[in-house]
Amino acid sequence: MALHWKIIIGMLLGVIWAVLSIYISGENIVDMNQFTKEWISPFGDIFLKLLMLVAVPLVLFSIITGISSLKDVNKLGKMGFKTVFLYLLTTMFSVLVGLVFVNFFEPGKELPLSNKDQQEVFQEIRLENRISYELWLIDKEGEFKDTLRYSNLPQNKKIVDDIYEKSENLSEFVQKKINEMKGHESTGPLARLIDMVPKNIFVSLQDPRLMLQVIFFSIFFGVCILFVPKDKSSQLVSFFESVNSVFLKMTEFIMRAAPFFVFALMAGVLAEMADSVSKLFEILKTLGFYSLIVFCGLFFMILFYPLLVSLFAKDIKYTHFWKNISKAQLMAFSTSSSAATLPVTMDCVENKVGVKSEIASFVLPIGATVNMDGTSLYQAMAVIFLAQFHMIDLSIVDQIVIVLTATLASIGSAAVPSAGLIMLMMVLSSIGLNPAWIAIILPMDRILDMCRTVVNVTGDASVATIIASTDKSFNEVNR
Repeated sequence: MALHWKIIIGMLLGVIWAVLSIYISGENIVDMNQFTKEWISPFGDIFLKLLMLVAVPLVLFSIITGISSLKDVNKLGKMGFKTVFLYLLTTMFSVLVGLVFVNFFEPGKELPLSNKDQQEVFQEIRLENRISYELWLIDKEGEFKDTLRYSNLPQNKKIVDDIYEKSENLSEFVQKKINEMKGHESTGPLARLIDMVPKNIFVSLQDPRLMLQVIFFSIFFGVCILFVPKDKSSQLVSFFESVNSVFLKMTEFIMRAAPFFVFALMAGVLAEMADSVSKLFEILKTLGFYSLIVFCGLFFMILFYPLLVSLFAKDIKYTHFWKNISKAQLMAFSTSSSAATLPVTMDCVENKVGVKSEIASFVLPIGATVNMDGTSLYQAMAVIFLAQFHMIDLSIVDQIVIVLTATLASIGSAAVPSAGLIMLMMVLSSIGLNPAWIAIILPMDRILDMCRTVVNVTGDASVATIIASTDKSFNEVNR
């Protein structure tokens, strides 16, 4: 059985287990919910730790390997720079599309068509999530975003007071700490730019929140390799490629155990977040609505790429391009891997679209390494959704950081199934959010991973076609 079907089965079993666990505990038959938290949920925590274990090294070595593979840019001149520029441009555009969709529909806030009782239950869930976030900040680094305010809370004052009582007057404690920290924040329009530059890369590697510094160092290091004579850099490049392969293999081994881990995460997270069946169903409805909005954003990009191609390569019709690469899109959907789909993508682009072999063989492999438009869009939407779900309003500056981090991190996103999850943890950390929150959306990740890989591959094929259209000898198959 294919891995994605095993993961889906694990997800469904996790939901079923959570429903039974919450129901049986609610009927006071046996405290099955406590059993789930103590004996099943820890395996989900192990899964998150394993992902964090490979996250930073994978980003570091993948980016250096990806940049150093661009050594042919010196020979191919304009085409190399044009390739990198277009890939970065489409990636940044896809992130912006994701931000527009998630900020407009706000899937992490109030669900559409919900009645008053459902809205009250959902707001209670969000409030509990917000309190858990503040407690995480206190426990983690003593950092605080802002106080809990009644204006942001449900209208039912009894719910608010009950939860405040459980949290031992948390809001007053948080406000006190915020007042103590006033005046200590970094200021100035270029503060974020300064924070991107590391002064000690080894310190940056130890802190996931400093991911932008790791990315900056990786890109700088990779670019410098291009300017070192080949006889001196070849062994170094081989070393990085070998180490990168090892971390990719580690990721592959971790993902082989994903079906069981997804079951444990799904059961554990739902048991932790919901103490009643009504809360559980509200959470599942929210995840379903979130997945629908992400799918709409990804589908928009799939529709947008052929339009972009038809504008630049005027001899290629909109529907013809989509039809010609459909085989690669289906392969991407079934494998969830840009790298595994690469041979099929090259065949479609060369033999059906009509791109010259020397162009396709240069542009597409680079795209499979550095161009992850669907993954970047998904990361942006996931981060905003999780912030909304925890009653956290991200500033414009935070969202700009998301654009930069998601765009740059796409270079280090391995072309293997579910590698985007690791990048997502890095993006969350970059703006001070809890990377463990990926557990909330992980059950839906595999299905969305299949869709976003289609966007990645479609973007690769589109950029290759646009670059080829500037060549005078471009094949006229589609004319």
